[in-house]
Amino acid sequence: METKAILYHDNFQNYKRYNIPKAQLVIADIPYNLGANAYASNPMWYIGGDNRNGASKKAGKAFFNTDVNFRIAEYMHFCSRLLKKEPKEKSQAPAMIVFCAFDQEQMVIEYGKKYGFMHHYPIFFIKNYSAQVLKANMKIVGATEHAIVLYRDKLPKFRNSGKMVFDWFEWKKDGKDVPKIHPTQKPVNLLKRLIEVFTDPGDVVIDPCAGSGSTLRAAYELGRPAYGFEVDKGIYEKAQAEMITPLHNQCEQTRLGV
Repeated sequence: METKAILYHDNFQNYKRYNIPKAQLVIADIPYNLGANAYASNPMWYIGGDNRNGASKKAGKAFFNTDVNFRIAEYMHFCSRLLKKEPKEKSQAPAMIVFCAFDQEQMVIEYGKKYGFMHHYPIFFIKNYSAQVLKANMKIVGATEHAIVLYRDKLPKFRNSGKMVFDWFEWKKDGKDVPKIHPTQKPVNLLKRLIEVFTDPGDVVIDPCAGSGSTLRAAYELGRPAYGFEVDKGIYEKAQAEMITPLHNQCEQTRLGV
């Protein structure tokens, strides 16, 4: 299958319009429903990212108006259709990874079961920094991210040369070669590690809440066809221009030997 990275300005519910193939891995960072506290642990809450400067215009604002329309039941329903069917062979089953807030984990698990994802296990991401230090008087601050791996019946495809993988991963920020597009953007290097573990080259990866397009870039650079959906027009246009189009340009230059 041809390696490609395609981002659609559309809701994942409309996936049938595009005749995309079924995924071996669905991976998404769902809205955390933080509401007016969205920037509470983000430097952008303050002018110039410095709490000594006082609150910025983003203080007390939500990330995006589109987040309020997210419904976890609809997400699970459509993702169950986006994934490949359960195979007869062992070690070939598809999986879904859902990044979520700590207090969303049980909700993700329960709704997953309603739509056929009967099994799960948590994974954790350890940072060496915390945006929460911006909050006054906080002594113990959050420095982790959370995700749930969901699967139907058979254990999902696992590729790590027969070696164990711990349930935690080191969270490293991307370098300057990766544009910063979305306030909750996940590092390309981290997404690559997850994609390597749960897929083979040529397997399809789908991100229903694509945001910056970092999942698509990670999959594309590993030789996995990738498709994503983003409903916010501004984020879509920025991701298309800064994350997706340069990938295709680079590929074309390589093909032409430029």
